[in-house]
Order: sequence, then C-alpha cells, then structure tokens
Amino acid sequence: MPKELQTPWPQDSALLHWLLQNHRCNCLLWAEEDLARRTTVSDAEIAANKRAIDSFNQARNDATERIDELLLLALGLVDETTARGDAPQSQAAAGARLNSETAGSMIDRLSIMALKIHAMQLQSQRSDVDQAHLDSALSKLNRLRQQRGDLAHCLDSLLLESAAGRAYFKVYRQFKMYNDPRLNPELVKERRAH
Repeated sequence: MPKELQTPWPQDSALLHWLLQNHRCNCLLWAEEDLARRTTVSDAEIAANKRAIDSFNQARNDATERIDELLLLALGLVDETTARGDAPQSQAAAGARLNSETAGSMIDRLSIMALKIHAMQLQSQRSDVDQAHLDSALSKLNRLRQQRGDLAHCLDSLLLESAAGRAYFKVYRQFKMYNDPRLNPELVKERRAH
C-alpha cells in the first residue's frame, strides 16, 4: 500500500482477514490444479479435485469482493448501506475516472504472482535438471518479478488516485452461475429429474 495511504491496520481487521483468506484460497487452488493434472489416478480422484477447485475458486472470488467492499468503504467511495448488496452504489467524485479492474482483483493477481514466483524460484534451484532448464526458469522468474512490480505500482497508483478523488473502482459481483444450483442449467436438470 502506498506510504500516503498506510495506516496501522489492527491484526484482527476485516481487511487483513479477507486478504489472508484470498491468499489461502489461491494456495489451495494452486495445489488442486496440480493434482487435477495427474494422469495415473482414477477419474474419481480428478473429479474430486475439480469440485475442490470450484469450491476454492468461489471462496477466492468471495474474498476478492469483500476486499473491494472494505477498501471502497475505507476510501469513502461506496454507500455503506449498499456495499454488501448485488448493486453497491458508488460515491465517486464527479469527473473521477472509473478503473476497469478493481483493487481487490489486483490484490488477487498479486497473490497469484507470489505463488508463481515461489514455484518458478523452486524450478530455478532444481538439481535434477540441465542448465538450459535452470536458465529458462531464472529468465521466467525475472519476468515474473518485473510483472509483480508493475502490478504493485498500478495498485498503488489506483489507491492513491482513489484517495485523492481522481479515480474509483466498483465492486463487481461475479455471479458464478456454475456453482449456483438455481442457475447452472445442468444442476437444474438434475434436480428436476429427481
């Protein structure tokens, strides 16, 4: 967070809780995605991985939305009474530019970048591969670190501009239809058949 916006968040703050929840879900998703690509296990095990992926992805999206809500509330950019609803009402200053990506989604991407960097660093330190593999992994690691730095700078800029009233973002509900038994057409069919 930019120095101009830094405030001492209590260790039990809601924002910290949802930041940690988002990163936890990304860690669990990462592990399940690796497991789902195995080729020597039963289809039932892969199906279990897929269901876990759907569950963690939903929780990840929920955490991202909560991060957006809390940041917008802290910045005074959303009506408090509508912040948790399906259509939060923006309180952005007239003339402020709308950023298409939310701060929460940028934080989510930074979490994923941290996982990529960790995994690529491990690849760059392997002892069971040739030098070409190590060189390739190190090159990718450097690009990932640059991407993370660029993304962090963009997040800092968005938060600074939002605090100054020059920019804003909105909470965009993901409405993950595939996880909703009322909206997923295949789940609706299954329910009608029983």
